[in-house]
Amino acid sequence: MADKASRKRGGSAASSAGGNAGGDATGVEKIGLHNLRPAPGSHRDRKRLGRGPGSGQGKTAGKGHKGSMARSGHGGPGGGKPQFEGGQMPLTRRIPKRGFTNPFREESQVVRLDDLDRVPAGTEITAESLAEAGLVRGGKGPVKLLANGEISHAVTVRGIRVSAGAREKIAAAGGRVED
Repeated sequence: MADKASRKRGGSAASSAGGNAGGDATGVEKIGLHNLRPAPGSHRDRKRLGRGPGSGQGKTAGKGHKGSMARSGHGGPGGGKPQFEGGQMPLTRRIPKRGFTNPFREESQVVRLDDLDRVPAGTEITAESLAEAGLVRGGKGPVKLLANGEISHAVTVRGIRVSAGAREKIAAAGGRVED
């Protein structure tokens, strides 16, 4: 009898009869991949539609007779077919089309001039050193240095794009830009 009661609570027969089998002092077995089970009643069998008259969901499979809700694909008003507006000319076809999207566009990672203070003084400013300082992400496109803010110390910039304004400010601070 105790065997049945312990199984109902989630324990095993071995743990209740033989003492503590791998559990803690309360006699409850630890959760592991070997004893995971869904909560009772949480899983139902799926409804098998269109499997004969004896199932109660045969023939029309619960969809009734004809109409948009009985058809495959389109789920009737407000559901199913994206952009379908009940026969009205869809918005995506009504509006004029212009231009195109360049599939080869490269989005630059922008770095402000005053952000260079976060890179240790004396180090060369490269894409790698900016990535280490957390200013850009490595391998996510080219880096461009813009003239936003001021620079407080001389730096050497190598191998990254620099705007004309940033180039002037770096030179004024005593630094240089090498391409």
